[in-house]
Amino acid sequence: MNSVFKALDDETRRQIIEMLKIREMTSDEIATSFSLTRQQVAHHLEILKTAKLIKIDKSRKNPVYSLNAVLLDQLLTWILKNKR
Repeated sequence: MNSVFKALDDETRRQIIEMLKIREMTSDEIATSFSLTRQQVAHHLEILKTAKLIKIDKSRKNPVYSLNAVLLDQLLTWILKNKR
């Protein structure tokens, strides 16, 4: 769970999650929303993927990223369960 909190500790990664909540996107589509290099975007995506917050479909010509809603649901359940 530490990797999830590390991933969520960055504003850019939170924005990527919000974008993927709306629709699946390629890394190029994500990159156009930021003033970052493709390498920087790839770094953020790798952190999100390692934390299992996003999924990648490599079966297409251009890999497509999507939100892992199951993990977010589990995280929310855990937070609410431990809320005072």
